[in-house]
Amino acid sequence: MVEGEAAKVEVIEAVVVSKLEVVAEESPTACDSEVVIEKAGECECAKNKSSKTAHERDVALAKIEEEKRLSFIEAWEESEKAKVDHKAKKKLCEVCAWENKKIATLESKLIKYEEELERKRAEYQEKIKNKMGLIHRQAEEKRVIVEAIRGEKILRAEEMAAEFREIGHAPPRRCSLFGC
Repeated sequence: MVEGEAAKVEVIEAVVVSKLEVVAEESPTACDSEVVIEKAGECECAKNKSSKTAHERDVALAKIEEEKRLSFIEAWEESEKAKVDHKAKKKLCEVCAWENKKIATLESKLIKYEEELERKRAEYQEKIKNKMGLIHRQAEEKRVIVEAIRGEKILRAEEMAAEFREIGHAPPRRCSLFGC
């Protein structure tokens, strides 16, 4: 950036110098005006002409100085704009880097939490399966107990029926509170 600005300033200075040379060639110098005075022979006319050309030269020099000043201002303005653009781009890059860093951090935390949740889910699932297995075993044990009790009661009923058959009596009726 700085090299480009320096090149612009050099070009502007070269243009100003070339304009000064052109104006110097076009306008007569003090020596030239004396030559003109000698040739013309008229003192007053030559002085007016000389003062006119000096005035024109002064105007031309002032114009060139004004152009030089304006060109330097324009170069300065372009330089400042370039600096501002560069700083803005740098800040934007910093913001993008900050954003990417924060997003990466959050994504890694999200992945970590997802892995933790998955681990806890697997542990909880294992506990639930173990509890289900325990309940299934307890249910089987209870079924076995119920079947055993049923079998015993059926056997007792068969034995009592056999006793009643041997004795020849009928089994007693059971009375409940609500009726017999």
